[in-house]
Amino acid sequence: MIPATTFQAASTEAKSTPVICARNINFAFGEGELRKQILFDVSLDVAAGEIVLLTGPSGSGKTTLLTLIGALRQFREGELTVLNRRLHGASPADLIATRRDIGFIFQQHNLLEFLTAKQNVELIFELHPHVTAAQVHQKSLQILKDVGLDERVDYYPARLSGGQKQRVAVARALAAGPRLILADEPTAALDSQSGRDVVNLLQRLARTGGCPVLMVTHDSRILDVADRIIHMEDGRIMS
Repeated sequence: MIPATTFQAASTEAKSTPVICARNINFAFGEGELRKQILFDVSLDVAAGEIVLLTGPSGSGKTTLLTLIGALRQFREGELTVLNRRLHGASPADLIATRRDIGFIFQQHNLLEFLTAKQNVELIFELHPHVTAAQVHQKSLQILKDVGLDERVDYYPARLSGGQKQRVAVARALAAGPRLILADEPTAALDSQSGRDVVNLLQRLARTGGCPVLMVTHDSRILDVADRIIHMEDGRIMS
């Protein structure tokens, strides 16, 4: 089990204070005749320590919503507060500051093939220049041990299985002590056991550190970890 001390930097906000607060979000790609609206009047809250799953068919806007919450895209209509930062109209510096406090996990592990597992994890600390080289080394080794890869720290991705690669991606997302985890289909490419291992890691993070997890998934095998399931269709929250 991952010790609570690993995640001391995680958020400890009271559950009554939303870590994510979205109100009446509309989002579209393109302009004029090429404009295609993706999100329609989307509102949701996510509290500290919650695990919330976003489900729905492909093309329903789940990933787009995740990128807005992750400060990866700007939007024009609605209000969105993430980690007490207002993102509507936020400056580039404010968006970058928000991203530093978020751990991103995606369906594709996005590891750099020419770096070892440890070096791939260490990349996240480029967003945290205040962390010393010695701390980067220690934190990277510790989180890889926590995800069960302490004997693979010097392996390159080509020598890792699919499940091990995704564990490295999870370790990279968690290493700097994020205050929010956003995950986009993190188990889609994994077998049943590897997928369960990944969501168990995220569940322990939420429970021990109060760090909320918002996860897009089509994987019915992991629905049991959710505190809430939000279903989306055609850019709208249906339930």
